[in-house]
Amino acid sequence: MIMVSVLENAALLLLVFMSCMFIIGLLAKDNSLIDIAYGPAFVVASWGAWLFGGTAGFRPLLLLALVTLWGVRLGLHIGLRHRGRGEDFRYQAFREAWGKTIIWRSFLQIYLLQGAVVFVVALPILLTIASPGGGPRWTDFLGILLFAVGFFFEAVGDWQLTRFKQNPAHRGQTIEEGLWRYTRHPNYFGEAVLWWGIFIIGLGSPAGLWGLISPLTICFLLLKVSGIPMLEAKYLGNPQFEAYKARTNAFFPWFPKKGPGTPSSTGNPEHS
Repeated sequence: MIMVSVLENAALLLLVFMSCMFIIGLLAKDNSLIDIAYGPAFVVASWGAWLFGGTAGFRPLLLLALVTLWGVRLGLHIGLRHRGRGEDFRYQAFREAWGKTIIWRSFLQIYLLQGAVVFVVALPILLTIASPGGGPRWTDFLGILLFAVGFFFEAVGDWQLTRFKQNPAHRGQTIEEGLWRYTRHPNYFGEAVLWWGIFIIGLGSPAGLWGLISPLTICFLLLKVSGIPMLEAKYLGNPQFEAYKARTNAFFPWFPKKGPGTPSSTGNPEHS
């Protein structure tokens, strides 16, 4: 059955990919390298599943192009940002908490878990690769529009933050300009929106509705688990950050509320 073959191939490729990343992270003593591999993992799983058992058609090729654009950009952005920084504070906390169990727990709780997340989130793409459906329909164009909006927020938000932090005069200050004026996490908002777009494109597949788990998982992770909560916990108790937090929506873009503080004097988290 084509569906089973596509899903099995994607799962196997992710297992191999994450195992390789585990070895690299073990040798480098830096498990945060998995963040660089996150976007490319979607590219590897999607293209591999298509090459080793997928079907031709407009919709699979569209989704492969979109996920490649997103995954390569994200991997390059996080890779360039990571240079010279060492292991991220979140993974350092894991390393300290896990002690002597760091090796096997890293493999299971960081690398394999990340692979499982990638598999679940990539389901709209994998389902479409296995069963693409007919020709273009209105949901494809709506999905492309949502993907474009999401990609804009994520890419532009990352670029604005990088440019801001490159200015020595901004050291210790926040970015409260551009997209960051309207949401504390434009890149997270963008990532959620673009995956809703991919899901909607996937509705053109007969099995597309099963892909709903993808954007729901992304939203849950960003809003409740490893996205906003984990990053903002770093700034709890900082009066400058609390003032920024009181003025600016965490996720959905909207005009800032009037409140104390100035745009250049508050503490703001960055994209994980």
